[in-house]
Amino acid sequence: MNGQTILKFLVGAAITASVLFLVWYFSSIVIYILVSAVLAVMGRPLVRRLEGVRVRRWAISRTFAAVITLLVIWAVTAVVAWLFVPLVFDKIYEFANLDFSAVMARIEEPVVNTQNYLSELFAMPKESFSLSDALTTTLSKWVNLASINRLFSSVIGLMMSTVIAFFSISFITFFFLKEDGLFYAMVVAMFPERYAENITHALDSITRLLSRYFRGILTESLLLMLTVSVVMTAFGMKASDAAFIGLIMGVMNVVPYAGPLIGGMLSTCVGIVSPIEGMTVGETMAVIICSLLLLKGVDDFVIQPTIYSERVNAHPLEVFLVILLAGSAAGIVGMLLAIPAYTVLRVFAKEFFSQFSLVRKLTQQI
Repeated sequence: MNGQTILKFLVGAAITASVLFLVWYFSSIVIYILVSAVLAVMGRPLVRRLEGVRVRRWAISRTFAAVITLLVIWAVTAVVAWLFVPLVFDKIYEFANLDFSAVMARIEEPVVNTQNYLSELFAMPKESFSLSDALTTTLSKWVNLASINRLFSSVIGLMMSTVIAFFSISFITFFFLKEDGLFYAMVVAMFPERYAENITHALDSITRLLSRYFRGILTESLLLMLTVSVVMTAFGMKASDAAFIGLIMGVMNVVPYAGPLIGGMLSTCVGIVSPIEGMTVGETMAVIICSLLLLKGVDDFVIQPTIYSERVNAHPLEVFLVILLAGSAAGIVGMLLAIPAYTVLRVFAKEFFSQFSLVRKLTQQI
């Protein structure tokens, strides 16, 4: 390794650090641009199909094709929201009006058995600790009218932010759809001209890999949502509760490993509050837990690593370690962004630092 190579590495590292700082400082704007770029990638095939289509003597222009595509994207989003938002708000209202005494009475037997087991395991007198009282106190703190009011206040603030995001993303997406290559030009303009070819090639690879990755995650989450909903309905659960549990598991599935665990805990709480008709709370919990373990066990440890690795051309163990490291550094958000961020870093490393053997080994499948 000569001095020129070291200097090139240091300059590259400095540029990377500067870009990362700017991305962090303007994170909200960067998110708008990235979301718009993803939507543009998804809508580009429809734009190309519509462009040039003739209606009598009038040919659809690129601009009009972009408008139609944008309307289709938001129509699909609106339909999804119309289907699932009422479920969420109905469940929030149900939790806000819970009778905790009645809920604790339903699970009294398993709670007593658990307390007896803990007392024997840790040699604690039963009088010194009441698991039932502890659960009641904890649930009352988490779910009460004040917390629901705070949640609704947060939702109102979120809705205001969503309106701003909606118009910003719509505006940016329209121009990305209308002017093919505009996003590439924006990114290339941030780097010296001599790197234009490398940046363009890197963006091609990133677009291809991330498109496959997002399509795989979306398909997997939709299938999981439908499967969980159907299985819960087959056991006799109300359709609204089954759909809500399916929605929870489908949404949380986008967070590798930790997401399904959190979703399972929330689903179990739904089963405690609204047990399956004809079953006790304990039986309902057993149905939910066993069904989710069966559906997610293979998915989490076999299917997901395989899908992730095939979609982004990385080894399953490599993907697993990246997710663990990202989770340790940034929690749930880190796990959610781990694979896309790692994919981008690998592609740029291949373009600019391929002289290092470690980089060549990590990027040889790209």
